[in-house]
Amino acid sequence: MNRISLAHIEQHAIEKKEFILADDALDKVSRSFNFLTDFSKDKIIYGINTGFGPMAQYRIETDKLNSLQYNLIRSHSSGIGRPLNEIYARSVMLARLNSFLQANSGISTGVIKQIVLFLNHGIVPEIFEHGSVGASGDLVQLSHLGLNLIGEGHVYYKGIRRVTSEVFAELGLQPLRMELRDGLGLINGTSCMTGIAAINIIYAQRLVEWGIAASSMLNEVVEAFDDSFSKELNSVKHHAGQQYVAQQMREFVQGSGMIRNREELFKDDTALQRTEFERKIQEYYSIRCVPQIIGPIVDTINYAQDVIVNELNSTNDNPIVNPEENNVFHGGNFHGDYISLEMDKVKIVLTKLSMLMERQLNFLMNSKLNNKFPPFLNAGTWGLNFGFQGVQFTATSTTAENQSLSGSVYVHSIPNNNDNQDIVSMGTNSAVMAKQVLENAYQVMSIHIMAICQAIDLLDSEEKERLSDQAKSVYTQIRKKASFVKDDVPQSESIAAVYEYIKETSFKL
Repeated sequence: MNRISLAHIEQHAIEKKEFILADDALDKVSRSFNFLTDFSKDKIIYGINTGFGPMAQYRIETDKLNSLQYNLIRSHSSGIGRPLNEIYARSVMLARLNSFLQANSGISTGVIKQIVLFLNHGIVPEIFEHGSVGASGDLVQLSHLGLNLIGEGHVYYKGIRRVTSEVFAELGLQPLRMELRDGLGLINGTSCMTGIAAINIIYAQRLVEWGIAASSMLNEVVEAFDDSFSKELNSVKHHAGQQYVAQQMREFVQGSGMIRNREELFKDDTALQRTEFERKIQEYYSIRCVPQIIGPIVDTINYAQDVIVNELNSTNDNPIVNPEENNVFHGGNFHGDYISLEMDKVKIVLTKLSMLMERQLNFLMNSKLNNKFPPFLNAGTWGLNFGFQGVQFTATSTTAENQSLSGSVYVHSIPNNNDNQDIVSMGTNSAVMAKQVLENAYQVMSIHIMAICQAIDLLDSEEKERLSDQAKSVYTQIRKKASFVKDDVPQSESIAAVYEYIKETSFKL
């Protein structure tokens, strides 16, 4: 059995490394195909000599079997909306490829070879975001992949939308010649939603690490107490994610001279003589409760990763070919509920992360809350200049959009296909919406990290020197993308530069 991880998806989809088939991979696929060829000669097998879906009660004549597979691909290439970018489209191909490499689908080796050629030649299929209901698989999106494999439709090559046949001619490639049930095999699976979900998880994990870093830096710049992320406090609550976040925060601020120790307050002999304290005894929740807020986000994403990796390594089409049992099994492995539910959960927790960053940003913007920095971190002339007032609107608006996108898709099913598909997963819709929430969350994170760096610039030189090495390192990297703001200048390009940097940079202690 061929098994891949998210690390493989990252290597081949994001880093675009060459995909090399294992020596025996095609042998296993060929055995499955040959078995199905012999097995189906004297039997009615769905998708080989029958129509599809509600049309399955119609037998197809032998001389029309090959046309059946092409008709299926062409008729279901009906997607619309934005096409997936190269990274997501490559991930979809990898997900479909690895499903086939389980050798339970009965497809020809030509399908495998063609997908590998697409990956290694940098040919990007034109796969649209909209079209799948997520049961019977991602029929529409995977039809567009199939359409490109047979040399039709449009692809993206070197960043340019091209007629597929022209790219084939330029590279000396031949269209895939489909056999037996190749058309149905290509489209009858969960690989579009799974490919999107895999990339979502990779980027979500990076975003969480940046969220921990930003929260740690904020604790430093506002001179928070250290016990909120202490081992002693967090170990008494038995959640792995919370304890992980607290540990990461402790490691991040190691060596910092800005973090306050609770013992300082306990040893203050004058404390009991006061009736009011100038500095807060406990920080606001957005600062004090970071392990408790980001902890369940970590746990949710980690669980989602397990589900997605299982789906990547599953055979998720119909029917399933089993040479060992000398049989073909019909069922519903194409149903996308596993991915749909996890992507719903992921978009909820990413929305919560964007909410946390927006609240931390608001704390920095409001001088009455932080009692340390000028309003909107304004380093210019109050009234004449505006500091970060403008960018806060963007962060707040984008967070609000995430909140509106966080309703469950998993529980929304509309029967279709003459009620053959009477309950569906909407898994690809959920994955696409999670993708949008993820992009929005990165935008909010970018603005927040810029604001933290602005706050650092407003510290005096002695305070800056007391920052942890990690905070200094992040500050230095962000300052290469976005400058200190004194005079009012447009910030859109700076936000975009920081966005690209943190999305493509994995922050690890």
